[in-house]
Amino acid sequence: MVNANHYPLIEEIDTSLSPLDAFEVFKNRKYSFFLDSDMDPHKLGRYSFIGSDPFLVLKTRGSDVVISQGDRAKELKGNPFTVLGNLLAKYHIDNQSSPVPFIGGAVGYLSYDLCHFIERLPDNARDDLELPECYMGFYDTILAFDNLEGKSFIISTGFPELDGVKRKKRVAERLNEMKERLAGISVSNNEVINTPVTSPGEQVALKRGFSHKEYITAVEEARQYIIDGDIFEVNLSQRFEARLDITPYELYKKLRKINPAPFACYLGFDDVTLVSASPERFLRLQGDCVETRPIKGTRPRGENPQRDEELADELLNSPKDRAENMMIVDLERNDLGRVCSYGSIKVAELAVLEVFPTVFHLTSTVVGRLKEGKDIIDLLRATFPGGSITGAPKVRAMEIIDELEPTRRSVYTGSIGYLGFNGSLDFNIAIRTFIIKGKRAYFQVGGAVVYDSDPEDEYQETLHKAKALIDSLKETEAGAR
Repeated sequence: MVNANHYPLIEEIDTSLSPLDAFEVFKNRKYSFFLDSDMDPHKLGRYSFIGSDPFLVLKTRGSDVVISQGDRAKELKGNPFTVLGNLLAKYHIDNQSSPVPFIGGAVGYLSYDLCHFIERLPDNARDDLELPECYMGFYDTILAFDNLEGKSFIISTGFPELDGVKRKKRVAERLNEMKERLAGISVSNNEVINTPVTSPGEQVALKRGFSHKEYITAVEEARQYIIDGDIFEVNLSQRFEARLDITPYELYKKLRKINPAPFACYLGFDDVTLVSASPERFLRLQGDCVETRPIKGTRPRGENPQRDEELADELLNSPKDRAENMMIVDLERNDLGRVCSYGSIKVAELAVLEVFPTVFHLTSTVVGRLKEGKDIIDLLRATFPGGSITGAPKVRAMEIIDELEPTRRSVYTGSIGYLGFNGSLDFNIAIRTFIIKGKRAYFQVGGAVVYDSDPEDEYQETLHKAKALIDSLKETEAGAR
């Protein structure tokens, strides 16, 4: 046990449970979440976090805000970023030494459409999903896993109690609740994840937002904006929809098995469930250290080792893909420059190859140091949404996205992750992500359009990126329309 004399209380526990095993007991509870790093614990996938039953829920659409605590709900008007910042300020813990970076806080998503609170943009795309745009649970108690060291911790802050005596009592109660739940688990990891994966030949009945021809036409229109000098690059995407005949959690286990990812997650919220296998970190803040890791450049995996190596070499040596990556690196440096100290912004990695089960990516890492007096909300306002899924220049690219894509993006290319009570932050880019509403699963895939883009190649790239998602739907879609 550490931090025994002040908050939060962090207790190391002795358990043989994997994070996936442990989540079994939480998955059906209110507002359950699983921030799941299931690959590369030496670099990106070191920590996983689990929680449920938040003491407060923040939900916004436009400027309509609902803050729920227990049976009470307060409705107001406001800017979601401002409201979120005010709540985090109320439940603040001074940054201190901790064995894990997240010690409790707000977990949920920021939809792409919150861009309208940062920039003045057109609003022509249809909002057919009608989901919350900022949706966050505030969690006073979480379960944390250090996947590198093989250690597990229960962390309790005692919030929402602010009185010392009441807070101490809540800390003890919540720690005991978590231990009792974990003590009831006796399932093995193999039993949990042994979900069958069907053969590659099976078909999935998908409803598309674009026809093949319409997507090609949209790419050509985007290229014309580049030729006219409006932009250098724009991220254009298409959405797919399918009937879901298994539970969202079963879908998550299938996707996790097919496509493990360092920034994966499962959010079981009211109104919507998110199932994500994102490979991309949008933003991390620890202390004053800021990091963003934009992805630009993709190739499918090869059907044999020789072809695999050829495709990897092709991506690494592609002037087009490297140029795409460098344009977004410049954009991210500019965004971070608004809130980071002068001279602190560095490109730690430029266009390095990263290997995933179905694709190769080129990823860069940009770092900086947050200016004194700036906080996580200032950082989000300066950088959201991520430049890798908008284009450059950013504002004009977002205007063109609104024009060319028929529906609002909602959660897609927004961000999923946490904002800690101690001022920490870690968010993914919500790609390779299912949005599940009712019995329908929606997912979206896109790619960067530049001057020398080939429209058919751009269309095929979206299908390469969709492969793991489509494969995870197989066996659930027989006869679906």
